[in-house]
Amino acid sequence: MRDPSRRWWERPGLEVRDGRLLVAGRDAEELGRGHATPLFVYDLLRIEEQASSLVEAFERAGAPFRLRLALKAQRDPQVLGFVRHLGFVGIDACSPGEVLLALERGWSPEEISFTGANVSERDLDVLLAHEIHLNVDLLSQLERVGRRSPGRSLGLRVNPRAGASWSGNPSAAAGESVYASAKPTKFGILEEQLDEAIQIAGTHRLVIDTVHMHAGDGFLTDALPQLEVAIERLARSVVRLREAGFSVAEVNAGGGLGVPQRAEDEPLDPDAYASVLVRHLGKLGVTVSCEPGDFLAKEMGVLLAEVVTVDQRDGATFVGLDVGYNVAPERFIYGSPLSAVLARAADARPVTRVTLAGNINEGDDLWAEDLPFPEVHEGDVVALPGVGTYNQSMHLDHCLRPPASVIAFADRTGAPVP
Repeated sequence: MRDPSRRWWERPGLEVRDGRLLVAGRDAEELGRGHATPLFVYDLLRIEEQASSLVEAFERAGAPFRLRLALKAQRDPQVLGFVRHLGFVGIDACSPGEVLLALERGWSPEEISFTGANVSERDLDVLLAHEIHLNVDLLSQLERVGRRSPGRSLGLRVNPRAGASWSGNPSAAAGESVYASAKPTKFGILEEQLDEAIQIAGTHRLVIDTVHMHAGDGFLTDALPQLEVAIERLARSVVRLREAGFSVAEVNAGGGLGVPQRAEDEPLDPDAYASVLVRHLGKLGVTVSCEPGDFLAKEMGVLLAEVVTVDQRDGATFVGLDVGYNVAPERFIYGSPLSAVLARAADARPVTRVTLAGNINEGDDLWAEDLPFPEVHEGDVVALPGVGTYNQSMHLDHCLRPPASVIAFADRTGAPVP
């Protein structure tokens, strides 16, 4: 349970001391003034804390476990160097470019798992040239891989027609996500297609050693009952493939593990998550794996911006920042909520409501509307927490606004990562 004496977004590495916001043990306002804003500040220790919490949960549950980082979520060189140094986190890649980047950053082929959508022959030219682990998610892809690489070991991504989402999503109560739901999505082989997949694999002497799914989207502990439905169906697919003669050694539950995005959200309980997976997969004697992005890295990131205008019009207060949605697109692509903290007065009570506006020449470049906020002045530094994933990695060139600068810390008292 969250400490009621702390603000909901506070966590190790993101704290308020004497009214001032600290990121990785450093004063956020001083960081913003000492470096060009907009500025991403990364507290790398948060990744280690989150990764270790999952590994330790599966150790307590008594199940072999493999953890991978979803590379699409975060690919900053400093972050990848830190994760590589941890030594126990592999890579989930979803494009040939991500595979090549992971290899360049020091991961061995056997530490890289690829699962992609609508893979072309050009994609296969790259993917089949490396001894990475390949998960295939359509029958046509399985057929093409079989023709080009007969006898290869690979995995199947299956679609359990059920998933789990963050409770703020409209589809969450129905046990659905954009990846897996009662209606067909673009991802994964359906249960009724397994017999055909088995036939194709047999024709090309393919060895199915992994069953994979991706059925989640920002889910927390309250969505685990929905996730359990998908896991039950995932286990059923493993049994069907084993009956067909395939020695499935790994079951990959995909990503989608979330972190709190609102005051009412409780953090995901790693032990409860591990319990759901082990309850259905542990008896199969497989290695359980998952490949989160948000859970590992979202909380490590804070975006610092300068207030460049404070303007009153028609009774509304517009606070203009020197950062637009091109720098951190997650809110604008996924509709994710975003918090804002006045760095010099992080514990100050709100005195007004404001609209936080960005510097892109589009009317919907708004970080927040009708937001309760303390008294704010031009030149202040505002912090936007929870931007460690799906932001820097999705920078847009719109209006030719440049990407934000990045500074990363591997401790909470010392010097930045070189």
